[in-house]
Amino acid sequence: MTNETTPFGIRRKARAIFLGDRIDTSGLEQTDVLSTAPLAFRAGKDGVVTLFRYGVAVLFDLSVLEEDEVIRGLQPRIISPIEPREDETAIIQIAPDKDEQILPGGPIQLRAITPEHMIVIADALAKSVVLARDEREVSSVVEVIEPFARELAEKGRTPGGRRAILKHIGKSMLVQNRVSGRVAVAEKPDVVWDRPDLERLSARLQDEYELKERAEALSRKLTLISDTAEMLTDMIDTQRSLRLEIMIVLLILFEIVITGYQIVTR
Repeated sequence: MTNETTPFGIRRKARAIFLGDRIDTSGLEQTDVLSTAPLAFRAGKDGVVTLFRYGVAVLFDLSVLEEDEVIRGLQPRIISPIEPREDETAIIQIAPDKDEQILPGGPIQLRAITPEHMIVIADALAKSVVLARDEREVSSVVEVIEPFARELAEKGRTPGGRRAILKHIGKSMLVQNRVSGRVAVAEKPDVVWDRPDLERLSARLQDEYELKERAEALSRKLTLISDTAEMLTDMIDTQRSLRLEIMIVLLILFEIVITGYQIVTR
């Protein structure tokens, strides 16, 4: 996509795509590198690509064909590809005579845009697209666990399927590891430490995409899922232990009866 000139200034597009669990950026040599952490380089006619190792590519000012070409080139480096892909788009409006701000429901308004500006915007978009995917995954886990809890409340007994519950615990643990570990939603991008003037933009983007609030809400849901699943598995394990103890007692009684019968017959 080429830059679009409007009465309000020049408009540019940024698109974040969640491609997989990881993108292997080691040894990815580019002739026009803008940054190494995250890896950012020029691509297409006037575009820029920013890659995050936790599986997100943010594409600036690329046409549809250029985006497809970049993604095809990344395919061998994507670990555990995600289907369908999650994506999110932002519009950046360059207006040198206006104040920098993020308009409600509108574009990100800047006086000028540098590679550092792009990295800050890419960081926020990448975290937002990961959170969107994780929010949907956690909601699906909640929908599965809820009937288990309802059956326990209504019928007073635990459902079967310990393996299914353990799978959902594992799924929620992966989400928690991604949000708190690899993605580090609460942390500022490294470029802000070198460019303190970009800290305000970073804070505004965090507020616009509600990154901290969404991460905290996700963490609360994950804690609830973990606690509920742990309680259910403990109850299932207790019931299994009780059944095992009953079987052992019955076997002992059976042996006593056999032994008594043999004594009487002798």
